Amino acid sequence: MSDELVIIPAFNEEASIGGLLRELKDAQPDIPAVVVCDGSSDRTAEIARKEGATVLDLACNLGVGSAVQAGFQYALAMGCQRVIRIDGDGQHPPSEIGVLLEKARNSTEDLIIGSRFSSQGLHTSSIFRFMGIKLLAVFLSVICRKRVTDPTSGFWVVKRPLLHYFAREYPVDYPEPEALALLRRQGYDFAEVGTKFRARQEGSSSIHGWGTVYYALKVSFALVVGRVRKLSKTLSRANTEVRP
Repeated sequence: MSDELVIIPAFNEEASIGGLLRELKDAQPDIPAVVVCDGSSDRTAEIARKEGATVLDLACNLGVGSAVQAGFQYALAMGCQRVIRIDGDGQHPPSEIGVLLEKARNSTEDLIIGSRFSSQGLHTSSIFRFMGIKLLAVFLSVICRKRVTDPTSGFWVVKRPLLHYFAREYPVDYPEPEALALLRRQGYDFAEVGTKFRARQEGSSSIHGWGTVYYALKVSFALVVGRVRKLSKTLSRANTEVRP
């Protein structure tokens, strides 16, 4: 098994998953892909297998947080050192994975995040989405005591120490921003690097208009509540450092 693995959570992404996997082969031919099919009712799993990906076919739709965690658990069991997480809708160009991996291989942070807020190519679907993300970024920066520019980005490289934690503890309601807050409390660290994003290849987001601002306020409230969550000493950064 490769030291690196791409995991792709996907729910009813038959229209985009095939093209995405072909792009991935062109961009990173030596890194295998695992598609976590989150209870899809379409041909997502079938197409992914035809393109040569390993498929974790979940029995029912559990949501993106649980699907990503299933991918982390698989990667941990396979002994992977670095896990690249991209979305199945095509928003994260496989050609940009090299940017994240270069940072991951040459830095001490446990998580590398691809941020769309850079000179390389800003992409948001609307002014409302931009406002919502910026509002959440400011609040999460205070929570994490470190600047966050793209709190909803799922374009990640996760290193093995943090993989131990995420395989056991991973939020399901608002996974990306909550995960950042949790990992900082457990002693892990993250860094952002500018990457290109693009619009969804097919379909549309379930959050629209002022709903994105409302979403940011709900996540901010969840982050405040999460501050009272008991931490796991056995899964802290200090303890996972010694694990293989």
